Amino acid sequence: MISLETCRTKFWSSWNKSIGTRLKQAILILFVILGCNLKIHAQSDSVRIVQYLTKITKTEGYRNYRNIPLLNQTAEYIFSVFQQYADTVYYQSYQVNGETYKNVVCRLGSANNKPLVVVGAHYDVAGNQEGADDNASAVVGLLELVRLLSKETLNYPIEFVAYTLEEPPFFRTENMGSFVHAKSLYDAEIPVYGMVCLEMIGYFDDNPNSQRFPVEEMKYIYGDVGNFIMLAKQTETGEFVSNFSANFKEYASIVTKSLGASPSEAEGIDFSDHLNYWKLGYDALMITDTAFYRNTNYHKSSDTMETLNIPRMMKVIDATALAIINLK
Repeated sequence: MISLETCRTKFWSSWNKSIGTRLKQAILILFVILGCNLKIHAQSDSVRIVQYLTKITKTEGYRNYRNIPLLNQTAEYIFSVFQQYADTVYYQSYQVNGETYKNVVCRLGSANNKPLVVVGAHYDVAGNQEGADDNASAVVGLLELVRLLSKETLNYPIEFVAYTLEEPPFFRTENMGSFVHAKSLYDAEIPVYGMVCLEMIGYFDDNPNSQRFPVEEMKYIYGDVGNFIMLAKQTETGEFVSNFSANFKEYASIVTKSLGASPSEAEGIDFSDHLNYWKLGYDALMITDTAFYRNTNYHKSSDTMETLNIPRMMKVIDATALAIINLK
């Protein structure tokens, strides 16, 4: 199978030459025969991404658990974008210490009777910071995925969730928005094929020694340059994670690496919302730029929109979209 990036380059190079209509048609047919994926419409939009990032990060105040008005404002913005594309959109509200917090949920392909695929990202931040990479980058990925996948005939119903309260002091508690959502599926006995967690997908660094690891020896396997996206999963995975991972690697135009390990083997592999789906027995993985093992702005005021690599972030979104479109 020809890679998507190679396909695009070869196709447009041939197309733009001064050739006749019949030859152009022949080129199209040839690419189809060769198995080249021509779903080039599954491409993220840089203008939209900048707009989304600006709206979410450039605010008065910070979207942490203490600032409920800004959390609500962010939730309302996510809801407004979901509403443009989804079959169903709703808030999943719950109480913590007498305050109301909200997940934002939408669904594509509701008429499909197959098990559900969940794609989620948290929209809250830790402390007083913009949280551009952590985790506005992933929320923007969520928004773009809904738009892109709304144009497709999907093999599975997809539920997109923007979670609240992922960050401390609620991390690893039942107050996490992702625990509330995962438990609601579990209690309702809704069949779930698997879950994709987007966690920090916008920071890349091509400098030597820019990538660190929980175990020093891992650098001999993965290298010391932070130019890749990581698919983090458990040692033993199910059909969904295997299927999704294979698709992602096949269609990605960005360097992609996988890590299968337990939390005891690799600190940080469970440091996001997929943790709560693992707890309830669901097949899940995390897509990440490896967070604090690469991004020195992690949980600091320097985690701003200006530090993100938007072209590479777009490639992560596109690969995620194509991995979902091609789920078997």
